Amino acid sequence: MNIILLGPPGAGKGTQARHLVETRGMTQLSTGDMLREAKDSGTEMGKIVADVMAKGELVTDEIVIGLIREKLQGEKTEGFIFDGFPRTLAQADALADLMGEQGETLDAVIEMRVDDDALVDRITARSTCGNCGEVYNDHTKPIPADGVCTNCGEKAEFKRRADDNAESLKQRLLEYYKKTSPLIGYYYAKGQLTAIDGLGEIDEVRARIAEVLDATAS
Repeated sequence: MNIILLGPPGAGKGTQARHLVETRGMTQLSTGDMLREAKDSGTEMGKIVADVMAKGELVTDEIVIGLIREKLQGEKTEGFIFDGFPRTLAQADALADLMGEQGETLDAVIEMRVDDDALVDRITARSTCGNCGEVYNDHTKPIPADGVCTNCGEKAEFKRRADDNAESLKQRLLEYYKKTSPLIGYYYAKGQLTAIDGLGEIDEVRARIAEVLDATAS
């Protein structure tokens, strides 16, 4: 099963994707992770990525699609989770073409809806484990008093992103609504979109996603 997780920055896409990797054997394809991995890989595509990033240039859609093609061809998995891609309608078309070429199907697009004010409150209270990336929240999931991450079991440095503040988040939301939110209509028209409430405890959101995936698979 191949799926896309859609939602604004801070909606919890990464957290939910990691859970699907652990429980369903799926593979998370995060654009940022793929670029970093490619840059250090030494492959021909990796050399292209490293050169572009060294020059401070933007990575093109063609490069990202090339990286995704390598993953689709090279990994045996229970399915892929696209996280952070596509971001635009052009990228959505390119992804559809690529999956058709590879004989793959896109089975579900899950939109995680989160109220903007609630999102600001969530993000400005967010920290992550420096070892594994597990997300903590000052209000709903505080950092353990002993400094040991509940996910990886290691004593960690817990970090806040420099742009996890109200003003930066509003700018990131503006970019999302301008560029990425049209994908909601795109996938709705294709009959692939299911919207869920992205607010609530992590386990509650997990259950909503599981319900969508189980219904799609049946």
